[in-house]
Amino acid sequence: MNSYLEKVLRDTEQKNIHEPEFLQAVKEVLTTVEPVVDKHKEYENIALLERMVEPERIITFRVPWVNDAGEVIVNRGYRVQFSSLIGPYKGGLRFHPSVNQSIMKFLGFEQIFKNALTGLPIGGAKGGSDFDPKGKSDNEIMRFCQSFMTELYRHIGQDVDVPAGDIGVGAREIGYLFGQYKRIRNAYEGGVLTGKAVYYGGSLARTEATGYGLLFFTREMLAAHNQTLQGKTVTISGSGNVAIYACEKAYTMGAKVVAMSDSNGCIYDENGIDIELVKEIKEVQRGRIKEYLNKHPQAKYIEKTGEDSPVWTIKTDIALPCATQNELTLNSAKILVENGVLAVAEGANMPCTQEATDYLLEKGVLVGPAKAANAGGVATSAIEMSQNSMRYYYTFEEVEAKLEQIMVNIFKSCKEASEQYGCPGNYVAGANIAAFRKLAKSMKAQGIV
Repeated sequence: MNSYLEKVLRDTEQKNIHEPEFLQAVKEVLTTVEPVVDKHKEYENIALLERMVEPERIITFRVPWVNDAGEVIVNRGYRVQFSSLIGPYKGGLRFHPSVNQSIMKFLGFEQIFKNALTGLPIGGAKGGSDFDPKGKSDNEIMRFCQSFMTELYRHIGQDVDVPAGDIGVGAREIGYLFGQYKRIRNAYEGGVLTGKAVYYGGSLARTEATGYGLLFFTREMLAAHNQTLQGKTVTISGSGNVAIYACEKAYTMGAKVVAMSDSNGCIYDENGIDIELVKEIKEVQRGRIKEYLNKHPQAKYIEKTGEDSPVWTIKTDIALPCATQNELTLNSAKILVENGVLAVAEGANMPCTQEATDYLLEKGVLVGPAKAANAGGVATSAIEMSQNSMRYYYTFEEVEAKLEQIMVNIFKSCKEASEQYGCPGNYVAGANIAAFRKLAKSMKAQGIV
């Protein structure tokens, strides 16, 4: 390895020894951009990589709130403002018990590259809390969101940092957060949060954007290898927003989705998943995927018993991991390859372990990396910001057309970069290189800051 890269990786590991997710994300990027770094010896003189892997700012704060029983609960809140090189900080908020500084930093680091790939003027950030919205009443969630925003508002703004939703933060939570921000600021600043409901400043097609964008990218990736989605079987992990709309768009492209999952297990329906029923169970009833069998008893339910999701044991042409980080392990990758999988496109953030990604690439499986394949959500968030600035609404069709073109351009950037740097067909490396080149040029142009 390039001696400069080796030194940066070693120093980063020493400084962040207790942050495995963050180190995984940094290593995956830096090892793939080596051909670019080799051509630019001046990067070492300006500590370009050292600055790129260090967040501009990390904000940690307590979030006290009162539950329905009158008990005071204290959670921890985060905002990692990683890079404002090409625009205001932009990235979601995640409410989940697993949230910690390592996960926030890994997500923020990934977000820099993802946002750069969109071609839109947005920087990278991530935030959230170890608060668990599951099982909480609407009033408890409202009180938590209001307390969270009472601190966060100091650090965000439509020209500073624009949060959005992520795991555990949907339209309900965004509404409560926005209401509290507006109350504190005594101003309607519509562009400060994205993922808002359409009737108070949100964008049409934002709900569908990440899932739809994933399928647009997958279509382009397959087409580059003389394949189509028509007639292909698809399995999807997760049953949240990304998974649901990936399933919906897969059907319109002629594929058949046969399996979806949640944290307890997966359903397999060889006739094709009834996506409207899944929406009812997960979005309206907030139930478990197993309840699918109440209406479709012919389907099978496979309970999760170990580390690996059973959804990856089902034979499929296309696998779309849309649940959470490091969910698709080397063991699952081996089963997918054994069953003849053609492509894996990441709908979640870093859902494949590094070992799984390496194995899939080694076996000739097409891999659509998260920072490219799931960029549709943040791209449409940026479109929402534009509409807020203009005091204007695009139609659903207009937003979807813009989203599709952005995803086509992202794939084209990944493909061209992979070919230019000697790794054709490796879109993991292509995505990292394409984004890195843009960020490096911006960092060099703006001086030592």
